[in-house]
Amino acid sequence: MQQTKHFNATYQAQRKFRWLSALLLAAMTLTTGLAAAQTADAALPGKGIKVQALQGPLAEETFQTMLVNSALEKLGYEPQPIKEVAYPTAHIAIGNGDATFLAVHWDPLHQDYYTNAGGDAKLLRLGSYAGPAAQGYLIDKATAEKHDITNIDQLRDPAIAKLFDHDGDGKADLTGCDPGWGCEAMIEHHMDGYKLRGTVKHVQGSYSALIADTIGRYGRGESILYYTWTPYWVSSVLIPGKDVVWLQVPYSSNPQNANTRLDDGSDYGFSVNTTRIVVNRAWAEKNPAAVKLFEVMRLPIADINAQNERVRNGQGSQADIARHTAGWIKFHQKLFDGWLEQARAAAKP
Repeated sequence: MQQTKHFNATYQAQRKFRWLSALLLAAMTLTTGLAAAQTADAALPGKGIKVQALQGPLAEETFQTMLVNSALEKLGYEPQPIKEVAYPTAHIAIGNGDATFLAVHWDPLHQDYYTNAGGDAKLLRLGSYAGPAAQGYLIDKATAEKHDITNIDQLRDPAIAKLFDHDGDGKADLTGCDPGWGCEAMIEHHMDGYKLRGTVKHVQGSYSALIADTIGRYGRGESILYYTWTPYWVSSVLIPGKDVVWLQVPYSSNPQNANTRLDDGSDYGFSVNTTRIVVNRAWAEKNPAAVKLFEVMRLPIADINAQNERVRNGQGSQADIARHTAGWIKFHQKLFDGWLEQARAAAKP
C-alpha cells in the first residue's frame, strides 16, 4: 500500500514537472517567435506594400529609378515595373495617388508641373538625389574661336546665325528639347526674351535622334548649335572646353524671374537644378522609412554620366541597367547599407 502511494505521488510530481516544462517551452517559443517577428518587421518596414515608380521617356533615367527601387525592395517594399510617362502626367499621377514616386524631378525646372499637380497639398519633394545639374547652349569650339562667339545674343546677327543654318532658310538651327520636358518651355521663353525668333529656329523632335544628327555634323566639320544638360552622355562625347563651348546669355530671362548667374559670374540662362524625389504626400505620411530613404540617397553626377555612356554604347536594355545598378550597389555597399539603416531607424515607433 505504501509503495502504491509512493508511486502515485512520484507519478503526479513527474506529470506536473512535464506539464510545467511544456508550458515553459511554449512560452519561450512564443517569446522567441515574437522577437523574431519584431526583428523581421524592423528590418522590413515596407513589407507587402506595393510601390509604383514613374520616369520620363529617357532610358538614361532608368538607372536612377532602379537604384531607388532596389533600396525600397531591401526595406520590404514591392516595386512594380517602372512606367514611362511625360513629366507633367507623372506629377499629376503621383498627386492623385495613381503612382508612388518620381526620382527625376528637376528643381526648379519642373516647378510648374509640381504646382499644377497640387503642390505641397498632394506632393512631397524630398532630398537632393543628384546635382548640381547644369544646362544651356553650346557651339563647336572651332566656330566659336574663328568668329569670336561667346554669347547667344550674337546670334541675332544674321551673318552669325547663318553659320549654323543646315536647311537653307538662313536661320541658325538650334537642336532643342522635346515637348513636355520643361526645358523646351525655357528655350521658347529665351527665343522671345533674347529676340532670337528672326534668326534662330528651335528644332524639336526626338532629342536622341536630333543630338545624334548634331554629333554627326560635328564629325563632318560643320558648325553646330545645341541645347543639352548634365548629367547626360552628350558632354562625354562633345566635351565642353575641348570640342565645344558654353554660350553665355546677356542677362537672366525666365518666367520665375530667377537669377541664373553663377558664382563665377558666368550665366548660361538656366538655373542650376537639383534632381529630387517627388512622392505622393498621403503615401509618404504612412511610410516614414521610405521618406527617410528619399531624403538621404545621393548619386554623384559623374556616376550617372558613366552609366549613361554605357547606355549610349548599346547597354540600354532593362537587364543591362539592372546589372549596372547591382554593380553600383556592390561597389558602394557600405554607403547603400547606411541609407537602409537610417530608413529603418525612422520607422521605429
